[in-house]
Amino acid sequence: MYILLGSSGDAVENLPRTTLDGKPKLLFNCQTESLTCTGALITEVVESKHLVVCRSMKIFCSKTGELITYHQTEIQQLLPKEGQWVEEDPKEILQSVHVCIEKAVENLQALNLSVSDIKCVGITNQRETTIVWDKLTGQPLYNAIVWLDTRTSSTVDKLIAKTPQKDKDHLRAYCGLPITTYFSAVKLRWLMENVEPVRKAIQENRCLFGTVDSWLLWNLTGGVSGGVHATDVTNASRTMLMNIHTLRWDEKLYGFFDIPMSVLPEIRSSSEVYGQMKMGPLQNVPISGILGDQQSAMVGQMCFKPGQAKNTYGTGCFLLMNTGTEAVESKQGLLTTVGYQLGKNKPVVYALEGAVAIAGACVRWLRDNLGVIKTSEEVEVLAAKVDSTHGCYFVPAFSGLFCPYWQMDARGIICGLTQFTTKEHIARAALEAVCFQTREILEAMGKDSGIPLQSLQVDGGMTANQLLMQLQTDLLGISVGKYHNTGIRPSMPETTALGAAMAAGAAERVGVWSLDSKDLSNITTDTFNPCIREKERDARFIRWKLAVQRSMRWETAEDVVGKMFQHSTKDHDVHAVLL
Repeated sequence: MYILLGSSGDAVENLPRTTLDGKPKLLFNCQTESLTCTGALITEVVESKHLVVCRSMKIFCSKTGELITYHQTEIQQLLPKEGQWVEEDPKEILQSVHVCIEKAVENLQALNLSVSDIKCVGITNQRETTIVWDKLTGQPLYNAIVWLDTRTSSTVDKLIAKTPQKDKDHLRAYCGLPITTYFSAVKLRWLMENVEPVRKAIQENRCLFGTVDSWLLWNLTGGVSGGVHATDVTNASRTMLMNIHTLRWDEKLYGFFDIPMSVLPEIRSSSEVYGQMKMGPLQNVPISGILGDQQSAMVGQMCFKPGQAKNTYGTGCFLLMNTGTEAVESKQGLLTTVGYQLGKNKPVVYALEGAVAIAGACVRWLRDNLGVIKTSEEVEVLAAKVDSTHGCYFVPAFSGLFCPYWQMDARGIICGLTQFTTKEHIARAALEAVCFQTREILEAMGKDSGIPLQSLQVDGGMTANQLLMQLQTDLLGISVGKYHNTGIRPSMPETTALGAAMAAGAAERVGVWSLDSKDLSNITTDTFNPCIREKERDARFIRWKLAVQRSMRWETAEDVVGKMFQHSTKDHDVHAVLL
């Protein structure tokens, strides 16, 4: 989750930023007649064995989009049942927010900027994470159930079983989403079935539900003393309870899950004044922007035209493509979601979303499992030692294949090996696998929407890998752009924070950030352009698809083995079974 601050102040030169421990460090030279800033409190999952969550306030210059200062804290996620249950303490989430706001304001003052310059606050958060609390006491009724938690598998099975066709896509026409463990309604249903304090609070009309943005908004605007219980259209679109066409809670949806409407927050746009801060150094500052993290990155990457897309490269990849003002129903297994609504009287913009399960995780596998590299950064150096994979293809289907194949019985393979294949070729094939998977998602988006891909903006930790970015543009055949910030590695939290900053600052009655295209042109990007011909690009993609086909049905191979033992094991009989 991010909290963003918009401010305007005096001319500033040689502005420092702070490092993770809060100490000043030179960021950039900004010589303007006035300075407009937006700050952010960030929550992100740092991929590790301990699932540490980081929150950091980030403050940007709105004229350049550059980072001025930040403060970061960490909390540890709770794993009651490792491998399935992932939780966070809602009170610790809130406390970390207060700490980051206070420390970031101190940093701002150390830069000779006044707290009175701060004009607005915006929030962006991990989507789907579910919190329920008592509106009379303000106390959480259970820990926050995090988006990647899978405890609700049996709940999902029961819900699908009660649909007429036993179809996980039964509600997709209304909410754009399949019935899976991922989304908030299923998590809330589990809480209602398994947590007595939640059931009792609902019966007594004391229960409030929300994603992390709602929990923060309610508390920061007063809590039990008049806190605002609301969310924005992007977060609401990830609950399975909002009709994505009407932008309202739909009785067909909350009735299906047997969830009372009384617990649901008010749905509002992504850019408007929701209420004022009631505590801390930012008291009386309006909260004026809310976006889910991936949609916020889409805004931060300025994907404002149909056909523009963004990809966040991390452990996996998250791709969102702007499809305009009409919701596109996917036939390729993509998610239909709300991209943003930048004002209560502004049109809603929709997006298609797809995910690559294994991206940075593939590099980590090379490091931790095979010992091919000692650090993740070494993969670029190793892969750059060869000019191609020399026919080697790596399909990292460690847990099956996702969109557009949806083959859960697939498993990872490395094929095309010869006696001349080296670890350098395998490292390069691993990077190409990320790029091929991205192309498959983007092609699926094009098929669904009928809109050709116009551009791809990128963020996330892996974008520091220059070779990966060049391979991506080569295999897509279009330019790839990422933000350029002097001395700062472009990252998903940075562009996500920027998006929520823009939404907060552009809100009616705030107006410290212009979303006019000519005013956004000052934000610089590094651009990568394709260097190979279309014939080579397509030939490599065809061979990738052949490799993907060979990865399928490995999990069901045990059935084939069983048949072999039931028959004669003569060569011709085994061959017949395999056929």
